[in-house]
Amino acid sequence: MSSTPRVLFDNGGHKVLCFDQLVTGDGVQSNQFLIIDHGQHALLDPGGDLTYMPLSLALSQHIVVRDLTYVFASHQDPDIIASLDKWFLHTGCKVVCSKLWARFLPHLSAAFLTRAPGMSTTERMVAVPDRGQDIPLGKCVIKALPAHFLHSVGNLQFYDPVSGILFSGDMGASLVDDAEPVSDFAAHISTMEGFHRRYMAGNKACRLWANMIRRLQPRMIVPQHGRPFVGAAMIKEFLDWISQLECGMDLMEQDDYQIP
Repeated sequence: MSSTPRVLFDNGGHKVLCFDQLVTGDGVQSNQFLIIDHGQHALLDPGGDLTYMPLSLALSQHIVVRDLTYVFASHQDPDIIASLDKWFLHTGCKVVCSKLWARFLPHLSAAFLTRAPGMSTTERMVAVPDRGQDIPLGKCVIKALPAHFLHSVGNLQFYDPVSGILFSGDMGASLVDDAEPVSDFAAHISTMEGFHRRYMAGNKACRLWANMIRRLQPRMIVPQHGRPFVGAAMIKEFLDWISQLECGMDLMEQDDYQIP
């Protein structure tokens, strides 16, 4: 296990770090991200108890953890935000999430913890509407993008216009043990296909999402699990693949709904 992050972008005033080696034991490999811009910071999808201690120690080498500005949560899963109570207790951060989860995520935290920095749970949640919104960070904004049903009903992705990086959550995730950039897309499909067929809701949502991302033209797509897609050519291969993938409800038959 290494706490040394990958530097995905650094222009002096704006930095993006990826922590991809913090999960040990039986947990699925996951990536945590930190965006720093002119003294403010956003931590993306920090995970649960499995990653909290190694992640907070790794963060302390780059920022004053108690001064963390935001935690961004793409959706509600344990590997995304189960450590919410600890971030509430040990920092003054606000938590950015879909409005569909803003009233549910506080169930992960004891009531007395949420008031520790002097704010109520409600005051510390930034509830993003279905159409998304811009989140100010330092001298830039991070775009919270709608990614409904990919796979959560209230799902967000986060785009950093300065670095050109799209943090895509579970979209593009691969079941591998590292976060090296994809170099051979055809060979990489086998690490993604089963996951996407089971976890994405259906092809329509995938196609609509891909259309949005083509307009966005990111330089890099970085999922929460596994390897990123870097450069226009590799991103095009992924978007073309996901646009035609049958998944979720596309695959359901009556045999899948039987009384056991």
